[in-house]
Amino acid sequence: MKLDMIKLDGAAAGSIDLDEALFGLEPRADILHRVVRWQRAKSQAGTHSTLTRGEVSYSTKKIYRQKGTGGARHGSKKAPIFRHGGVAKGPQSRSHAHDLPKKFRALGLRHALSAKAKAGELVIIDSIALAEAKTAALAKTVAERGWKRVLVIDGAVVDANFALAARNITGLDVLPTMGANVYDILKRDTLVITKAGIEALEARLK
Repeated sequence: MKLDMIKLDGAAAGSIDLDEALFGLEPRADILHRVVRWQRAKSQAGTHSTLTRGEVSYSTKKIYRQKGTGGARHGSKKAPIFRHGGVAKGPQSRSHAHDLPKKFRALGLRHALSAKAKAGELVIIDSIALAEAKTAALAKTVAERGWKRVLVIDGAVVDANFALAARNITGLDVLPTMGANVYDILKRDTLVITKAGIEALEARLK
């Protein structure tokens, strides 16, 4: 499929042939959902933790005599029914990550790229190289393009001046090709990929 290419200032820069296997698929929500779930589960901290009755700091002395109190029989203040006692079956530190085949992850990335192309939210740019790192100038350019929540994917290495200038612009995120992922692509309104980024993605996902 052919798509028009622009320069950073909005001027036309010819057209580019996009691989149908990456940008021409019919997006499947079930595939995208599974990959996003895998990504989010992997990034979960899993540090939630409660103290069991074996971990609570209390005396091990029997709290009162076994008989004659008229109450229930208890041997420890650590029991879950007491205030400051241990928690029964509470959350423990663990990893939430689960496995997902590498080929399926690559398929999810293809469908995410295709989803953006089909929705008309894909912009191909010739290059994002800047002569100098000026945040104000780049912010003005981004506003002129109408980009509000945008992800920019460059080649193997992001242009240093562009990365520096984009650092303090709200809603503008930049990633190298190897950092391209389904979750970040789908949660932005616009996906901008450089010519170098297209070539690197095609090489990565073949």
